[in-house]
Formats: sequence, C-alpha cells, structure tokens
Amino acid sequence: MNKPSISTIIVIVCLLIIGLYAMGEVNYFSSKIVAEKNIDSPKILIPSIGVDEKINTESLNRGVLSDPGENIPTENPVILYGHRTLQGSPFLRLNEVGIGDTFMLEWPGIGGLTYKVINTTIVPAAYELEPNGKNSTYLITCDPIGSTENRMIVQGELIQESPLNTEIIKNNPQEFNAAIITAIFLTIGLAFSYFYPKENRVYILATVLIISAVLFYCCINPIPSELIYDKIIFLNGGM
Repeated sequence: MNKPSISTIIVIVCLLIIGLYAMGEVNYFSSKIVAEKNIDSPKILIPSIGVDEKINTESLNRGVLSDPGENIPTENPVILYGHRTLQGSPFLRLNEVGIGDTFMLEWPGIGGLTYKVINTTIVPAAYELEPNGKNSTYLITCDPIGSTENRMIVQGELIQESPLNTEIIKNNPQEFNAAIITAIFLTIGLAFSYFYPKENRVYILATVLIISAVLFYCCINPIPSELIYDKIIFLNGGM
C-alpha cells in the first residue's frame, strides 16, 4: 500500500475538521430529541424563515433560550435568545424578518400568541436591553453571521391571542436532522472517495467510514454538543 501523500494528509485533516462540526450538529439535534421527548415546552414559530423551535430555560446550546421564571407572555416582556451559527442555528435568518412581519408563540398555560414586528435594530454586544411592555417579545441573536461583535434585536408586539395548538407543541420537524446530516456526510464522502486518485483512495475512504460510524453512534447515544464545540472553538477565532 502506498504511503499517503502530503495532499492526502491535508485532505484527511480537512475531513476530520468537517467531521467535528458535523458531530457537534448531530449531537445537538440528537440531544434535543432526547431532552424534549414527551415534554410540552413552549414553541416559537416564524414561518417566513422556517423557524419551528421549542423554547428551553436551561441553555443557549439547546436551541432558543428564555430566561427562566421571568418571561411569562401577557404578564412580562419575553426575551428569547438563539444562535445564528451552529447549534442548530435557529436564528440564522433572523435578519430577513422585517417590520410588519409576524411570528407566533405557542405557550402552555397561556395559549397561542401572534406578534407583529415593530422594530429591528443592531446594537453593540455590550448593549443592555431595557424591555418594556408586558405584551412585547424580543428575539436576540449575534450579528454579523459568525461574529459576536454585535447583537440583532427584533421586537414584536402582541396582536392576537388564540387557544393553544397542542399539535404544534407535539410536532418536531427536527426529529430526523441528525440522521440526515450523517447520511449527507457519508454520501458526499463516498462520492469524493470514488473520484479521489486511486493510489491514496483507501485512506480517504477509511476516514469517511470511520467518521460516519462515529456520527451514526452519536445519533443513538448523543453527548452535549457544547463538549465538542468547546474543544474546537479556536477554529472560529474563539479563546
């Protein structure tokens, strides 16, 4: 068997890095399925940008975060935070939401709430939000994409209340995301291996199969995704 060339070693390192990011996302979606199973958490829906996410009160690394005990719709202003990159990227396209658009909250014990966007703004990361009005909801994420320099804030005002839609609460459109990511990595990896120069093809194929096996294992036995991202944060320029 030929020894791997320098270019093949570089390709393998790139595959490992891509695999780490894929592993983070696979563990994110798999962990969410486990944590949210049979739990009727509130949900946020922004149809215009494809957001259908449960809201948690534990960690931003679990999706859309609400401060526990303080954000009760129709009683207090609601503040929701979400990542724009990685960890499922729930607010990736929040910049596409404009004044006049609507979003919804399905909140057990409260009902279905529709909000109209009345303001969007970008502020420095150190900016301290002073929410006001018990019928306001604020959606907050980082800006620009891939940076924590600024914060994007979208403010919505309650315009309609309706009964809780229990079907929406139970529905989980992200249920198969982990398996989809694994399948995409395996498929593209196998195709890449097939067209790779024959003398070093076996090394690429072995790398793809090993990473895919790890991803498949994580689909079944997930670990917290932050354990992975904490180890590779330097790749994003983090400390």
